[in-house]
Amino acid sequence: MELWPSSVVAGLCLQGATSMSSTTQKPSPPLRSSADMSAILLPLSQRLISHFLLDQMDGGGGGAGAGSRVKVVGQVERVDGRSLTYPEFVDRFMKPNLPVVLTGLTSSWRSCEDWTLAGTDGRRRPNLDFFAQNFPSPLVQVADCSSREFTDHKRLEISMQEFIDISVRNSSTGSSNGDCEASLLYLKDWHFVKEYPDYVAYTTPTFFVDDWLNMYLDSHPMHRDPDIANHKNEINCADYRFVYMGAKGTWTPLHADVFRSYSWSANVCGRKLWLFLEPSQSHLIFDRNLRSPVYDINDDVSEKQFPDFNKAEWIECIQEQNEIIFVPSGWYHQVHNLEDTISINHNWFNAYNLHWVWNLLHEDYKVAKEYIEDIRDICDDFEGLCQRNLAANTGMNFYDFFIFITRFVLANVIELYHIREPEDAKFNSTETAHPFVYNLMQIRDVASKMISKEAFSTKNLCIISEENRSAMSDVTKILKDDSFRRLWMSLSEAYAYIGRGQRSFDQMRDLNQKGCLSVACLKSDCNVVDDISFLMLEIHGPEDLVRLIDAALRE
Repeated sequence: MELWPSSVVAGLCLQGATSMSSTTQKPSPPLRSSADMSAILLPLSQRLISHFLLDQMDGGGGGAGAGSRVKVVGQVERVDGRSLTYPEFVDRFMKPNLPVVLTGLTSSWRSCEDWTLAGTDGRRRPNLDFFAQNFPSPLVQVADCSSREFTDHKRLEISMQEFIDISVRNSSTGSSNGDCEASLLYLKDWHFVKEYPDYVAYTTPTFFVDDWLNMYLDSHPMHRDPDIANHKNEINCADYRFVYMGAKGTWTPLHADVFRSYSWSANVCGRKLWLFLEPSQSHLIFDRNLRSPVYDINDDVSEKQFPDFNKAEWIECIQEQNEIIFVPSGWYHQVHNLEDTISINHNWFNAYNLHWVWNLLHEDYKVAKEYIEDIRDICDDFEGLCQRNLAANTGMNFYDFFIFITRFVLANVIELYHIREPEDAKFNSTETAHPFVYNLMQIRDVASKMISKEAFSTKNLCIISEENRSAMSDVTKILKDDSFRRLWMSLSEAYAYIGRGQRSFDQMRDLNQKGCLSVACLKSDCNVVDDISFLMLEIHGPEDLVRLIDAALRE
C-alpha cells in the first residue's frame, strides 16, 4: 500500500496548514553487501524463461512489455513454506531484509475455493458472482491504471457491483482504452477483514503473525490529536490488511511500501510479475534532486531527469497462484498482473524493521519542517504544525509513533515478567525470553534516537493535545485500559503461536481462563500491573521509556 502524495494529503487533511509539495522519501543508505545479494540470484536460464513470459504480455498502461527496459540480474528465491521453520525464516529473510516466495501455505484457505472458479490448464480465475452476492460493499477504492495522478494512478470510489459490472463488460469486449468504463480498474486497499470479520477467508501464516501494526490498530486509533483524527482519516487507518482484485494488464507503479513496512502478498488466483530494487540502489531511481522516483520503469525514462536510472539492477519474480511473496522494508518494486488476479496483502512491522519506520518518519519530518520553516516566527505552535503535516503526509507522526512503541514496551515487559516468575517451569528459559528481550532492545535503540528531537522538548510536551498527553503518561492507567489489554493479549498469543504451534497454543489458551491475559500466566491473582507500575509510574517522553526498558531488563 502507498499513501497519496504529500501535497495532496496536506491540502485535503489540514485546514489552515501550509500546503506542501511531494515528500517522496529520500533513498535509504546501503544496508547490505553484494554477498548478501548472491543468496537470491538464480541462473540465467531461469531469467530467460521469465523474459519469454514478458514478451507475451498484452497492453494495459505499464503492462506492455514490462521488464524489457530494465537490467534484470536475478530472481527471487522460492522456498516451500511447509519445510521452513520460523527461526529459519527470520535468519534467512526477515532479519537480513531479503525477499522470498513461499509455496505450500494456502491449501486450507477458504478464499482459494470460494473466490475462484476452475479454468483451463488447472488455473483458476476470479468468481465475480460470489463477490457480488456475498460482499456487496457500498464503496470500494479502485485505481484507474490508464490515468496518472501525481506519483500514483488516479483513485476512484465506486460500489462493488459497479466494479464487477465494469470488469465483466471489459472482459467480454476485450476493451482497455477509452472512457472510464473501458479503463483498466484495479480494486486496491479493500479493508476486507474489517468489513467482513465473520468471514474467515484465510489464516495468516506463522511467519507473519508478529505484526505490531495490525495488532495495534485492532485495539487503538492511529491518531489521537483531534486536529488529525477525523472520520475519513480513521477509516483509512482502520488496518493494513487488504484485498486486491485486478484484470490482466492492471499494475502498480514503482513505490516502496507505506511506513517502509514489510508486506506479504498471496495470490488467491492469477499470476503477477514483480520487479524489485534493493535499498542500496534506491538512489538510482530518483531525480537529480532526490525528491521523486521514476513512475513507470517501462517508460522512456528521461536520462536528463533521472541520470542514474540505467545503472539500476533489478531482481524479478513471476508469482503464481497460491504463492506468497515476502516484500522486505525499503525495496522499491513495480507489480504487473499477467492474468486476472485476486490477492491478499498485509503491511506490517515489528522489532526487526522498526528502525526503518523511525528513519522514514525522521526524514519526512525534516522535509515537512523545511517547507514551513519561514513561518516559524509567526506560528504559535510550529512543532504542532510540523507534526500535523507529518501525520497527513506519512500516515503517522512522532507522537503517534511514541504512543505506539510505549504500548509495545509495556506488553513485552509483561511477557518477560511471566518468564521470570513462571507458573509453568517450561516458560522459564533463555529461548523463551529471547524475542521479548530483542524487542525491547530494538525499541530502546529507536527511543534513544528520539530523545533529542524538538517534538519531545519540555516546552513542546507542555502544549501537546490532552489526548496525546494522557495516552503516554500514566502507566497504571495504560495497563488497566481495555484497549491495551487487547493488544497485550494479541502479542502474547502471537508468540505462543510462533513458539508452540496451533494445537499447543489452543490448549494453552483453554487453560488460561482466569486472571492475567498473558498466555504464559495461569495465575488467578496475577499482580503484574502493580509490579510493572513499581518500575515507573509515569512516562513523559523517550528518555523515560529508555529508563523503563533498562529497569525491566535489569529485573
